[in-house]
Amino acid sequence: MSPTLAGILFIGSLIVVLALAHRPLGDYMYRVYTGTRHNPVERVIYRLLGVQPGAEQRWSVYARSVLAFSLISVLFLYGLQRLQDKLFLSLGMAPVTDHVAWNTAISFVTNTNWQAYSGESTMGHLVQMAGLAVQNFVSASVGMAVAIALVRGFARSRADGLGNFWVDLVRGTIRILLPIAFAGAIVLVAGGLIQNFAEPHTVATLTGGQQAITGGPVASQEVIKELGTNGGGFYNVNAAHPFENATAWTNWFEIFLILLIPFALPRTFGKMVGQVRQGYAIVAVMATLALASVVLTNVFELVGNATVPQAVGAAMEGKEVRFGVANSATFAASTTLTSTGAVDSFHDSYTPLGGMMTMVNMMLGEVAPGGVGAGLYGLLVLAVITVFVAGLMVGRTPEYLGKKIGAREIKLASMYFLVTPALVLVGTAFAMSSAEQRASMLNSGPHGLSEVLYAFTSASNNNGSAFAGITVNTPWYDVALGLCMAFGRFLPIIFVLALAGSLAGQSPVPASAGTLPTHRPQFVGMVVGVTIILVALTFLPALALGPLAEGIH
Repeated sequence: MSPTLAGILFIGSLIVVLALAHRPLGDYMYRVYTGTRHNPVERVIYRLLGVQPGAEQRWSVYARSVLAFSLISVLFLYGLQRLQDKLFLSLGMAPVTDHVAWNTAISFVTNTNWQAYSGESTMGHLVQMAGLAVQNFVSASVGMAVAIALVRGFARSRADGLGNFWVDLVRGTIRILLPIAFAGAIVLVAGGLIQNFAEPHTVATLTGGQQAITGGPVASQEVIKELGTNGGGFYNVNAAHPFENATAWTNWFEIFLILLIPFALPRTFGKMVGQVRQGYAIVAVMATLALASVVLTNVFELVGNATVPQAVGAAMEGKEVRFGVANSATFAASTTLTSTGAVDSFHDSYTPLGGMMTMVNMMLGEVAPGGVGAGLYGLLVLAVITVFVAGLMVGRTPEYLGKKIGAREIKLASMYFLVTPALVLVGTAFAMSSAEQRASMLNSGPHGLSEVLYAFTSASNNNGSAFAGITVNTPWYDVALGLCMAFGRFLPIIFVLALAGSLAGQSPVPASAGTLPTHRPQFVGMVVGVTIILVALTFLPALALGPLAEGIH
C-alpha cells in the first residue's frame, strides 16, 4: 500500500469514528452539566471542600474560584517535586531543581505540559501519579468548566450566575474524564503499553554498554495525557517511546482520544443553547480548519521538498519507522491543533513548511478543535468577533444567539485574542535580543528563529510541544516560558468569564430580517476567514523570517 493511500485511510477512519462519537458523547456531556442531582461521591467531595453545590456564582466569583484552585494546585505540585526524595516510590530520584519545579508546576496546572526535563530520569512514580497525572485530569476539567460557563452566558437571560465552578470541576472529572480514561487505559494496556511500579531495569545494549530502562504506571497517564489534551510524556521522547505508544493502531487510538472531547463539545453547546444547528456550525468550522491543516501537513511531509529530506532521500528524518510519515504528520497536526503537545515525531526535523503548519495550528488559537474546553470557548469568542465584523458591514448592532454584541463584549473578545500574540512576539523578541539566550540555539538563521518562535508559541497557547533544537532547561527560559504559560492560560479565562457574565445579564433580542443567520455555511465560511485573517495579520512577519524564509531557501 502506498504511503498516500495509507494516510488517506488513516485520516478517513478517524473522521468516521469521531463523527459517530459526536452525538452520543455530546448529549452525555449536556446531561452531565445540566443535571441537578449529585451522586454520593460528589456529595462527599463537596462536604470536604465546604462547597454548597446548589449555589450559583457570578462571573467574578467563578473566576476567583478558578484562580484559587489553580494557585493551590501550583503550590502543591511544586512542593511535591521539591520533596521528591523523601516520598514513597521516588526511585531514588533527587529533588527537582527550583526553576524546573516552578516551570513544571505551572506547565501542568495550565494544561500546557511543557517539559524541560526527561521524565524517566527526573520524576519518581509518586510524583508522576499524584502530581502530574492528577493535574492532567483537573486542568482539563477546568477548561471544560470555563467553556460551559460561557455557554451558560449565551443560554441564560437576565441572570447573575454562571453555575458553580466546583460542581462543574468535579462533574467533569468524575463523570466524563475518569470513565473514559479507565476504559482507554485498558485498551492501551491491551495494545502493549506498560502499567507497573517496577524499579529501573539495567539492560545490555547492542554496543556493549548498559542502560537503565524505567517502568511505571504509563498507560494510566498516557490515556489522560491524550484525552485531556495535556501532552506531558512519561518518557523524554513522549509518544515515540514504545512503552507510551506501542503500535500503529495505538497511535491511531491516541489521536482519537486527543480529538474526542473537543469535537463532541459543540454538540453540548448546541443542546444547551437550545439550537443544535448552532453546534453543527461550530463543529463545521473546527472540521474545516482541522482537515485543511492535516492535509497540508501530510502533503508537505510526503512531498519532502526541503534540505533534510533531499539529503536522506525521504521525509523520515525524526520520525518513528513504526508509524511512517502520514501517521506521524497526522499526529503532529492533531496535537498542535489542540492544546495537547504530545509528539510521536521530532517536529524540529520536519520540512520548513511542515514545521510551519505545526506553528500555524497553535497560532490559530488552537480552535480546530482546540484543547478540551479551551477550543470551544476560543471559537465562540471568534464567532462573536465575526458577527461584530458582519454587523459593521451592514450598519447594525451585531447579535449572536439572541445577545447583542456591544462595546463591552467586543472589548473583552479583542483582549482575549491579543493576549497570546503579545506573549509570543514579545517573548521571542526578548530571547532573540539576548546574546546569552541565542547561545542556547543549536541552529542559526531562519531555523534558529523558528525554534525560539515555536517555543513561545507553544507556551503561550498552552500547547507544550517543542522544536527542541534549543536548550530551554535554563533558569531564564524556565521562568520566561512559565510566565507565558500562566498569563496565556488565566488572562483569557478571565476575559471569557467576564464576557459570559455580560451575556448572561442581557435580555434576549428577537431575531429580525437584519439578523445574521449563524447556522448556515455562509457563517461557517466567515468564521474560518476571520480566524485565518487574524493569524495572518498577527504572525505573518514572524513566519516570513522563520519557516517561510527557510522553505524558500
